[in-house]
Amino acid sequence: MKRGGIERVGRTDLPPEQRRALRSAIRWEWFTIGYTVVTIALIAFVVGGSQAMKTAWIEDMLSLIPQIAFLIALLFIRRPPSRSFPFGLHRVMGVGHLVAGVALLAVGGSLAVESAIGLIRAEHPAIGTVRIWGQTVWLGWFMVAVMSVIVIGPFIYGHAKSKLAPVLHNKVLYADADMAKADWTTTVASIVGVLGVGVGLWWLDGAAAIFISLGIIWDGYRNARAAIFDLIDQRARTHDDAREDPLGERIVRRVRRERWVRDGGVRMRDMGQVFHVEVFVVPRRRFVTVRRIETLKRTVVVLDWRMQDVSIVVVASLPEEIRDRS
Repeated sequence: MKRGGIERVGRTDLPPEQRRALRSAIRWEWFTIGYTVVTIALIAFVVGGSQAMKTAWIEDMLSLIPQIAFLIALLFIRRPPSRSFPFGLHRVMGVGHLVAGVALLAVGGSLAVESAIGLIRAEHPAIGTVRIWGQTVWLGWFMVAVMSVIVIGPFIYGHAKSKLAPVLHNKVLYADADMAKADWTTTVASIVGVLGVGVGLWWLDGAAAIFISLGIIWDGYRNARAAIFDLIDQRARTHDDAREDPLGERIVRRVRRERWVRDGGVRMRDMGQVFHVEVFVVPRRRFVTVRRIETLKRTVVVLDWRMQDVSIVVVASLPEEIRDRS
């Protein structure tokens, strides 16, 4: 491992494209943290009595969790496997994903309940005024101005990270990018809530707060669900969880091309950014040499950089759970 620690992930050497992507992802995460801290400070100055603004402010604070989880996880997954952790520490990325999801789910639920209670009690939000150069200005205009400006950043870094996530097969980075790209809904909702108060529709503020809270809950649910399924070893899926990862089929097709192999199958688990792969092989003859097994392993390993560890298992018949269903 080179000094600086991003030439390898565990014992997996990163190809040049992934090295560049990882460096870029780290820079974007630090930029996002800095940008978000500034937006949190700006909103704090104008939050006033608006429930929608308060909810948007808390959402900005919560949005720091995926970036922090990603950066902390990188410190662990760079370490090679050891006697205490024979599979390496890649699961830390999944744990960070789970923590982010649970935090969003819990806080989003709390905010939704608080906003709903405010609506039921018909609590009218108070948005005051400020004196600027001798003029009295409604604070709501500053709220709208701030929210309109800070939405620009998420569009930029959300788009950038969404391109890097599939290159690195990183679900935390993908979730972070997906949340950033959806931030415009929070901004629009908060602006609608504030303007609603301005024209006398006080209930729009609470309704906007509930809408923002439901968005936080949805983000939390998706992230927590995806993280839990990976941690309990569901069949490996793509970075966006849209489908099973096609790498498994590629491995099976390559294994079945070997003359001495009658049938083959694969069991592949997602370790957070890389895969642990078990290749099951049914040989044509009773005896198989170690040399053939090692050659097959090297052949499989070079198919994709994400394979952290590959085991070749010679069996008389394939396990039921990995047989073709076609």
